[in-house]
Amino acid sequence: MTIRRRDCLAMLTVLTAGGAMTAACAAEGGPAAAFTFDKPEGGRLPLAAYAGKPVLVVNTATACGYAPQFAGLQGLWTRFGERGLTVIAVPSPDFGNQEPLDGTAIAEAARKNHGVTFPVTDKTHVRGPAAHPFYRWAAEQKPGQSPQWNFHKYLVGRDGTLRAAFATQVDPSDPRIVSAIVAELGQA
Repeated sequence: MTIRRRDCLAMLTVLTAGGAMTAACAAEGGPAAAFTFDKPEGGRLPLAAYAGKPVLVVNTATACGYAPQFAGLQGLWTRFGERGLTVIAVPSPDFGNQEPLDGTAIAEAARKNHGVTFPVTDKTHVRGPAAHPFYRWAAEQKPGQSPQWNFHKYLVGRDGTLRAAFATQVDPSDPRIVSAIVAELGQA
């Protein structure tokens, strides 16, 4: 899929109202490269930093019954990180307020309780009118495949397009996720 610069600029204009955007454009890593997340310790986590690499973006919650999936996500990061995969946890308060922590306490809990070493963003809304621009874009790209609970997974391809969405119940070790990641890494 080829995206022209003017199309990307139009997308940026529409999404800038959400505030979490960089000036990156399709020519600089595809549409996903335009988005940034806040880091819990301050600063920004731009998806443009991962241009040309697959990224698995997962809305998480440390007090969720699906929190054991952190181990599976860490397994993907460990297995495929050196080959280019990035896993990003996006803690969300949107589902039963199962993310009771704030700021760096979220990342510390994910690291201490679940062994997470991949990037963790600041607490972020992933649905509704307050949803982060990445999640609004993803909902447009994959209609009907938006997060319905914590641990919904989006795979962004090397070209910055949204390649796949996996529901909460799909474990990170599921062959569908592993196969999609391997395909994006260029391995058959």
